[in-house]
Amino acid sequence: MSAGTELRRMLAEDRLLVAPGAYDCITARLIGRAGFRAVYMTGAGTSASLGFPDYGLVTMSEMVDNARRIAGVVQIPVIADADTGYGNELNAVRTVQAYGWAGVAGVHIEDQTFPKRCGHLAGKEVVPRADYLAKIRAAAGERPDPDFVIIARTDARAVLGFEEAIERANRSLEAGADVAFVEAPESMEEVEAVPRLVNGPCLLNVVRRGRTPDLDLRDVERFGYRLAILPGLLLATMLSSGTEVLEELKESHRHPVQRQDFDVRERFGLLGAPEWDAVAERYGKAAEERAAR
Repeated sequence: MSAGTELRRMLAEDRLLVAPGAYDCITARLIGRAGFRAVYMTGAGTSASLGFPDYGLVTMSEMVDNARRIAGVVQIPVIADADTGYGNELNAVRTVQAYGWAGVAGVHIEDQTFPKRCGHLAGKEVVPRADYLAKIRAAAGERPDPDFVIIARTDARAVLGFEEAIERANRSLEAGADVAFVEAPESMEEVEAVPRLVNGPCLLNVVRRGRTPDLDLRDVERFGYRLAILPGLLLATMLSSGTEVLEELKESHRHPVQRQDFDVRERFGLLGAPEWDAVAERYGKAAEERAAR
């Protein structure tokens, strides 16, 4: 079963699929280990891991490389941020093909101008509706696998208003997208209205202290969303915890004790050491000696 097929199966279920955001292989492994059924490769987190803010400074190749690494270390579907598709409809086709070949289950493509910026910052601009729909139509028509999932994101709410965002969401589904993603609804009423007004599966971006109200995921499911992503969860945790332990080290001159104080072997275990130990056991020198007996 392909990653896209597995993701489609999950989206067809009558429950919310929650995909926390990973920005590298370690965070992706943590998400899988915690029992979540999908990983979201965050564009903001990928940018941060390369030392940049989410200002459209990272290239398609850099994004796809990160997605390939993440997809290679987890056994659950990976959904990836594909920004604007990196150009027009031709670039969008190349983008979805590259992500598909990288082992990703699906991507979202948005209608911001390029370079884009974080959906919860001011100063966004969007392309004309026809240009956006051309990219979605091309991405859907030339997807590398029939089950590769195309998620159409619109940032029009902040620029052209809620009604235009809903119109773009519905038109993108008609153009071949599988899921609609209305970015940054600005009130609880808007959050609740999106799945009622959009004629297909909807994704909600759960961003703490962003433009959208903080929400209980049980309410997100009750409103009718099929997919929720939490792009900044682990990135924000790392920034907060990392800042705290570095300050503690400066003040105490001792290695801080973490809340979960893993020893060296436990840390390696989180990174797949048991699987690699099993490979060594099967094929290494000890296996050859056993076969010779």
